[in-house]
Amino acid sequence: MSEIIITRAGLPDRAFIRSVSERTWPSTYGHIISQEQIDFMLDWMYSDASLEKQMNTGCEFYIASKQNDNGDIDAIGFCSVSPDDNKAEVGNNAKAHKLNKLYVLPAVQGTGAGKALLNKSIEVAKASGSTSLFLQVNKQNTAYTFYLKKGFIKELEFKFDIGNGFYMDDYVMRLHL
Repeated sequence: MSEIIITRAGLPDRAFIRSVSERTWPSTYGHIISQEQIDFMLDWMYSDASLEKQMNTGCEFYIASKQNDNGDIDAIGFCSVSPDDNKAEVGNNAKAHKLNKLYVLPAVQGTGAGKALLNKSIEVAKASGSTSLFLQVNKQNTAYTFYLKKGFIKELEFKFDIGNGFYMDDYVMRLHL
């Protein structure tokens, strides 16, 4: 396995980000939520307009790539991280970042790409002076175990109403930096 390369994403990378989401969500969530909810959430979070808004309001996206057998560089996953202003969650003087998304193509999961993207998110949070990184993960998503192994702790369980009669039934997890 060649080295994982992490680069900052920009507006021209929106199609790749959406493509990864469309290719990972069916295997990640297909047994947890309906296809209708998957379609709703992909449209809500990964339309060009939504991604542009996220990128323009403090959300940093990063792409993981690696060299393939032909010597070409293939993009294989992405993450997004942003500052969180909710002081009530972390204390009045504390600063936190949120890991909003982390997806790696199914064919390359388990190769270190997810770990590299998580490490980049931690690096971004630390560089901004945050004392913790938190995330939401579906209660039935196997990524929950990945985050536990990386030192995150489960803080709470919450059912988020996202509209159209759909919910995200998640754990909120935090890593103290």
